[in-house]
Amino acid sequence: MWLNNVLETIGNTPIIQLNKVSVDIPGTILAKVDYFNPGNSIKDRMALKMVEVAEAEGKLKPGGTIIECTSGNTGMGLALAAVVKGYKCIFTTTDKQSKEKMDILRAVGAEVIVCPTNVEPEDPASYYSVARKLAGEIPNSFFFNQYDNLANRQAHYETTGPEIWRQTEGKITHFVCTAGTGGTITGTAKYLKEQNPNIQVWAIDPIGSLLTHYFQTGEVDMAYVHPYIAEGFGEDFVPANYDMSVIDHFEQVADKEGALMTRRLAKEEGLFCGYSAGSCFQGLLQLKDRLKPTDVVVCIFHDHGSRYVGKVYNDDWMKSKGFIDQ
Repeated sequence: MWLNNVLETIGNTPIIQLNKVSVDIPGTILAKVDYFNPGNSIKDRMALKMVEVAEAEGKLKPGGTIIECTSGNTGMGLALAAVVKGYKCIFTTTDKQSKEKMDILRAVGAEVIVCPTNVEPEDPASYYSVARKLAGEIPNSFFFNQYDNLANRQAHYETTGPEIWRQTEGKITHFVCTAGTGGTITGTAKYLKEQNPNIQVWAIDPIGSLLTHYFQTGEVDMAYVHPYIAEGFGEDFVPANYDMSVIDHFEQVADKEGALMTRRLAKEEGLFCGYSAGSCFQGLLQLKDRLKPTDVVVCIFHDHGSRYVGKVYNDDWMKSKGFIDQ
């Protein structure tokens, strides 16, 4: 039986046991490998959901223009939906994102506007502000704002959480996920904790992100925010998608350790993943003393390594950052 279009391939991604990189970690260590989605990332799930909700609410009309600020993956999911459903796309992104991400977005017909990274979210030049401004200027357009759009976390409550529960036969004891917009970790955690409130949810954050300090204190303190190299997770503000009550712990990971672990996953497990997957697993490794042999841990591996061949998987780039020896 064939599928009607590429959007019907989203979801039902595999859970794969890790065997080599996890040898020193107690328990059964599993990866939910979401680069098997058609856009090669977990963001396909929430992108499609946001489009469907916007259509149902009359905010996205036929022939309209999708506008979004994205580190790349949400844009890819939205672009696939746009191709199938007949919308235009304009995406703003930051100059820290890999060239591959920008080229891939353009390959599927999107217009990409590159904005500076090291500005406050409220700055007129930020990728948030530019996207919002465009939506006010372009007729028949809609700014999706994945950070505050609650269809983001709803997508994971409806799909990612149930899949993990079913695929582990309800045996999951720990859920580990990098924290960015908050949609993946909050939506998935909410579903899993409704099934078993004892499941531990661990959020992985880059050093330099605001989220860990906010989780610990409830305070937005920009003194804890500074530039970091890791892509696709961490924030300098707190998106509306977060419900910190379903998260049990935040763990920060250094850029270097996350990058090195990303390369190990490819070489030792055959999982050609993005930067956030290595950081996610590195965070788990830092927390291994909290685990027991009977635990069943699921890590989210968000996207594919093809997004990072010019960075994490490039020796010259790694040397330039001091991550490997010259």
